Amino acid sequence: MKMLSTALRNSALAAGPTLRRSLATHVPFYEKDCSSITPPYTQLIEKWEYVRELLNNRPLTLAEKILYSHLNDPEKSLSGGGKIRGESYLQLTPQRVAMQDASAQLQFMSAGLSRCAVPTSIHCDHLIQAIDGAESDLKRSIASNKEVFDFLESAARKYGIEFWKPGSGIIHQIVLENYAAPGMLINFAKDLGRWTDVVIDSHTPNAGGLGLLAIGVGGADAVDAYDWNSLGTEGPSGLMSGIHLTGKLNQWATPKDLILHLAGQLTVRGGTGRILEYFGPGVASQSCTGLATVANMGAEVGATTSTFPYTENMRAYLNATGRAPVARAADKAASMGFLSADEGAEYDEVIEINLSELEPTINGPFTPDLATPLSKFGSFVKEQGWKDELSAGLIGSCTNSSYEDMTRVAELAKQAKAAGLVTKVPFLCTPGSEQIRATMERDGVITTLEDVGAVVLANACGPCIGQWKRDDMKGEENAILTSFNRNFKSRNDGNRLTMNFLASPTIVTAMAFSGSLSFNPMTDTLTLPSGKPFKFAPPAGQDLPTEGFTQGNTDYYPSPTPEPQPETEVVIRADSQRLELLEPFQSHFGDRGLELPPLKVLMRVRGKCTTDHISAAGPWLKYKGHLTNISENLRTSCALLAHFAVNDEGGNVNVAFDHDRAAGETETDTIPAVAKRFKARNQPWTLVVDDNYGEGSAREHAALQPRFYGCAMIVARSFARIHETNLKKQGVLPLWFADKTDYSRIGSGDVVETIGLADLIEGRQNAVVTLQVTKRTGEVFEILTKHTMSEDQLKWFRAGSALNFIRSQMS
Repeated sequence: MKMLSTALRNSALAAGPTLRRSLATHVPFYEKDCSSITPPYTQLIEKWEYVRELLNNRPLTLAEKILYSHLNDPEKSLSGGGKIRGESYLQLTPQRVAMQDASAQLQFMSAGLSRCAVPTSIHCDHLIQAIDGAESDLKRSIASNKEVFDFLESAARKYGIEFWKPGSGIIHQIVLENYAAPGMLINFAKDLGRWTDVVIDSHTPNAGGLGLLAIGVGGADAVDAYDWNSLGTEGPSGLMSGIHLTGKLNQWATPKDLILHLAGQLTVRGGTGRILEYFGPGVASQSCTGLATVANMGAEVGATTSTFPYTENMRAYLNATGRAPVARAADKAASMGFLSADEGAEYDEVIEINLSELEPTINGPFTPDLATPLSKFGSFVKEQGWKDELSAGLIGSCTNSSYEDMTRVAELAKQAKAAGLVTKVPFLCTPGSEQIRATMERDGVITTLEDVGAVVLANACGPCIGQWKRDDMKGEENAILTSFNRNFKSRNDGNRLTMNFLASPTIVTAMAFSGSLSFNPMTDTLTLPSGKPFKFAPPAGQDLPTEGFTQGNTDYYPSPTPEPQPETEVVIRADSQRLELLEPFQSHFGDRGLELPPLKVLMRVRGKCTTDHISAAGPWLKYKGHLTNISENLRTSCALLAHFAVNDEGGNVNVAFDHDRAAGETETDTIPAVAKRFKARNQPWTLVVDDNYGEGSAREHAALQPRFYGCAMIVARSFARIHETNLKKQGVLPLWFADKTDYSRIGSGDVVETIGLADLIEGRQNAVVTLQVTKRTGEVFEILTKHTMSEDQLKWFRAGSALNFIRSQMS
């Protein structure tokens, strides 16, 4: 991979869609009514052309075209010459909201709104635990989560929300199959243009595989979209990175290997604040779902989102999924130059990747950016002293469960079955949607996989987010291979000693037949029962089914654009352990005016601290609708999970100091226990944290839980984008050290006071927030900070939360 430091001007940018024959001849199973999901290209193009005049006809990237065409007030937003990269806040408006389980519904109800202002959908994908197979797992999960699913369905009926039932699939796959459209802006907060979507999750960029901008959010952002308030929101900031693709993937390499390779180059922080825009001749040869895989895992390098120019394979996918009207409209928009970058468009950085040189790549363990080419992976395992053993293989999830992925692995399974082989380790397959599962079943893919030992799981997130009841390897070091997108400690099975290595479904499947980490299916052979050697041939997948997709069980599907039924009763039992009405957070301000009260430092967090560390998933997800109960999980362990924050003062995990303890209380305790003590004393507190704090999932409870316990401010070396936004929404002030070395100057028990926050809130120009630190020794000094708070976000903070501000505007 070659990185160029200067901006590139490349005529290939203007090529637009490369119209070539798709990888498969197919027929759509029907044509949907696409009136509510087709972007208004005429209006978008008119605004784009107007913006071009404002910018003196300078060439634009595809990402800039999409963003600028969704501006409410181009003159205001582009008054600085169109420099939005790291400087501007955009006023845009959502077209649609999509959300998972109970992430936003309770917040929506607490806002006091009577209906949604934009089409909205709920997707039940997080609460289905993988145990022994799709049918029994789904029945068991529906029964054990009945209270939550009934609540969600009744709330959907009351407010006019499309309800995708348990078993329908994973939100990102459903959005790609049903709602996404080229040139659309699926964005991360309210007021984001006339035609955009909001999806509540960090892997929202998955939809970028259809040539749009898709940016994940938290639940409170979605609530803002529900009420369509003109609150303003932070636009995608930072750099525009161009990824120039040439060549063609070899027979074993897949789009997953492209993004695994890129993650190894950029690292988990290398894409932070950037939009990754792919272009060049290598784009057109990739399937739409393959591009979605690449966009999905862009989140693992911190990228705001990823996008691609419109291609024939995108058109073919739209036709195959019943959206021919969208395809026809996109074709016309593409012919006018809207769905690709202009010739001479400038990127802040260009990364050159020759697809012909890529080989399968395996990333991990414990971080998605530790990339090793397959040819070197066996040596890597030996060098680390790990056992050359694989304990399980898992394929599917929102990242890699397309028809193309499944037919490729089925080809390997056919070869293995013909040779008399079955998998040597547990082999689990998670379809991304009911449409994918049903089409796999019809075309014999499921039977093929089951014949060699696979267990097909329910259409849900499952093991990818820790919903896996694994009975073996408890407390033992072991290695699994998955086609998932994340591999943090304990994420999948609750065992912090499980090493999760990320790979393509093809490599995971081939290695499941060997049971060995060092097996290279491109070069190595397996020994058959007869003693003869067997070598896999490179598998060939089919990107789209020849007979079209089948919908499967339509009982899982919603009625499109339902009308609200306000008479519907939404029941939450007073003694419920799963659901809890949200009480508004109180404003932080009191005797010190608009300066925060003196804050006690709870702890200084060392190193990587993901949202999984802050608020673990797996079994704890059942409490997503009950803030009190899920807060018991704050940076702590539970019976199955071991995701811990490391205390920099001593290096211990799940240990906090209480320097003001009462008689009978211990000097140290678990982090939530000390946080509870602070809350009981009405002592507001702050955290000091390291770089990229809050990377990983868009898990909003990682912001809600600290706020619930009384956290008013977090000071970081740097933040991950979505988590920083979630903190702002819940009334927690995120500040950045102006000098990162100041991180180590503040310790637990110190008292921190803000100076200049009042000036900032009151809108004084060039206001700077300084922290006055009083050490436990009595020493006093000041530390300079930076912030990314917009004018509107400061209004949320002053009110105590974004929802408090919404309510105040309604009264």
